[in-house]
Order: sequence, then C-alpha cells, then structure tokens
Amino acid sequence: MRIKRKNPVRNCSLPDEKVDLSLLDGLLKKYAGMKGSMISILQGTQEIYGYIPKSAIRKISEEANLNESDIFGVVTFYSQFRVNPVGKYIIKVCHGTACHVQNANDITSALMLELNVDDGATTDDRLFTLESVSCLGCCGLAPVITVNEDVYGKLKRNDIPKIIKQYRDKEEGTNG
Repeated sequence: MRIKRKNPVRNCSLPDEKVDLSLLDGLLKKYAGMKGSMISILQGTQEIYGYIPKSAIRKISEEANLNESDIFGVVTFYSQFRVNPVGKYIIKVCHGTACHVQNANDITSALMLELNVDDGATTDDRLFTLESVSCLGCCGLAPVITVNEDVYGKLKRNDIPKIIKQYRDKEEGTNG
C-alpha cells in the first residue's frame, strides 16, 4: 500500500487562531537578514506553536521580507510542517511493507473508530492526532504504532481501546 499525502491546501481551512505572535520575536531576530532562512524560521515557528498558524505566516512575511504565498508554498510542500493544530498525543500508524502485510489498515480503522476522527485529523478536544506514516523502522514489531515516543507493537484491533484509554485516564488523573 502506498501512503498518499493529503493535500493540505484542500484539507485545511488554515484557521486564524489567536496566538501570541510576540513569541516569534526572538526567532525572527535570530534570522534577521539571513538569506535562505525560511525553512529554519518555519521549523522554529512550529516548535513554538506545534503548527504554523496563519497569523504567524503573515508576521514572518512582513518581518522577514518574504512573500506570503512563497511561505505558504513551502509550508504545504514539506510534510514536516503542519497548518492545523495537533493533539497532545500524536499517534503514528506504520503502513510500511511489514506492517501492511500484518494488517495495518485494520489498526488504522480501529483508531479512527475509537477516536472518531479521520486519518490525518485531530480530535475535537485536541488530545489525539492520527497519522499514517510510511515507516516507523520497527518492522519486527509489525503492526506498530507510536503515541508520541511510546511504541506499541504486534497489535491487534482489540488492543486499540486499551491503549487509548490509558492516555485518556492520564489526562483525567486516574489510573483506571
């Protein structure tokens, strides 16, 4: 199975959320006047906010003297950049060859059902973001997912509710 990257231009509305743009001041000062610094500025912006807010693109354009459409083109071309907020827990489902033949599609379907989100989306409470990826490099554990830095392997569909519950319980402060 080949993983298709969703076109962020069509699949996001680029929400103009209220963010503290002053958080960008140090970053923009660091790269002021440096040619070829757009990607570094965008990486730093994403590190600050967890994604690239629309208002940050405007500020970067104005202060770094970069064309807003060029910035948007870079942000939507490279898969490392996000244009929508992500959840606290990013769940990556491996769809590499080993995971695919061990039924990664079933794991993705179970996660979509458990979280009530589409692949590539974030839950309404911004607790979880679900992503299919080409490879996590854990072929011996196929099928495998990661939840942030935690790795879960040799999964079956019925493992998914237990995994999600432990993160929800963590957020509620229980150890159920």
